[in-house]
Amino acid sequence: MLALFGLLLAMGLWQGSAVRLNLLGDGSRQPWSRPFLWELTGSLSAWLCLPIIRVAVLNAPGPRVGWARFLGLHGVAFLLYTALHITVMVGSRHLLYPWLGWGAYEYGPLVFRVPMEVQKDLIGYAVVATVWSFLDTMRERQARALHAARLEGELRTAQLQSLTGQLNPHFLFNALNTVSAVMYEDLSRTDRLLSDLGQLLRASLEHAGPTWTLAEERTHTQRFVDILTARFGERLRVRWEVAPGLEPVQVPRFALQTLVENAVKHNQDRREPLEVRIRARGEGGGWALEVEDTGRGLGEPSPAGGTGVGLEHLTRVLALLHGERARLERGSGPEGGARVTLLLPREVTV
Repeated sequence: MLALFGLLLAMGLWQGSAVRLNLLGDGSRQPWSRPFLWELTGSLSAWLCLPIIRVAVLNAPGPRVGWARFLGLHGVAFLLYTALHITVMVGSRHLLYPWLGWGAYEYGPLVFRVPMEVQKDLIGYAVVATVWSFLDTMRERQARALHAARLEGELRTAQLQSLTGQLNPHFLFNALNTVSAVMYEDLSRTDRLLSDLGQLLRASLEHAGPTWTLAEERTHTQRFVDILTARFGERLRVRWEVAPGLEPVQVPRFALQTLVENAVKHNQDRREPLEVRIRARGEGGGWALEVEDTGRGLGEPSPAGGTGVGLEHLTRVLALLHGERARLERGSGPEGGARVTLLLPREVTV
């Protein structure tokens, strides 16, 4: 309302100047102050009556809902607005003229003056009501957009937590069986395995962000690998190749764990040693995470089964985090084993 007050005040001064110039053009000898008083009392009394328009705009339904009620409510509001506006405007002039020493104010014949003011009020009412309706509509759309964005963000967060906060229950059962098998033979090793398992469970249960640094992911995955190595022994070897300077970059939580688990699960029935190579390197304008194994490859089905759910989950995580700027590629290594590569943008994500 203060902004409208300033706007109407400026309009009153502008209209007063226009009327003053018009009077000079007609040869009138009216003092310069008269037209400014007329227009200022007209515009400021209109400002006092604006709540009537506001109430009408807030309560009138849209034309699509019902034209009869729309026109009826605005019609009543306009009659109330113009009657109050003319009364306040003329009344204020009757009070100000004697106070300023100008004598009595003469409004002129009502039969002509009132229709003139009503026409002007009709234009002003229509403009203000239209602008207010437009602004209200825009605010409602923005509010709906913000609400939708907030819901989308909450859903995105929930999806990410669901996808990145899971630890395969079969791995947990196998890990506990492994601990049970070695606990009477090597207590220090058992203690390390239980510590690694505890850290894995804690990371899975924590409601942290969907990404963390590559250094944190490497530490987490190494704990995972240590438990797998305790289970498979010499049948599993893991080799790391991480380019310098990539440790601070962000990676989806449990991304490497998922890829390593997928490689081991796909080849767990094989008696030959399995080597898993984990690489991180720069790739064009971004960087790449890659897990390659020397197993049977993606084209050969595994007797252990599996539907590729882990890779599908990881694909969805990448889409939620980066959209089309990241992708998961599947291929074959030089020995015919599987190779899965995550291509990620360079910038840090949420």
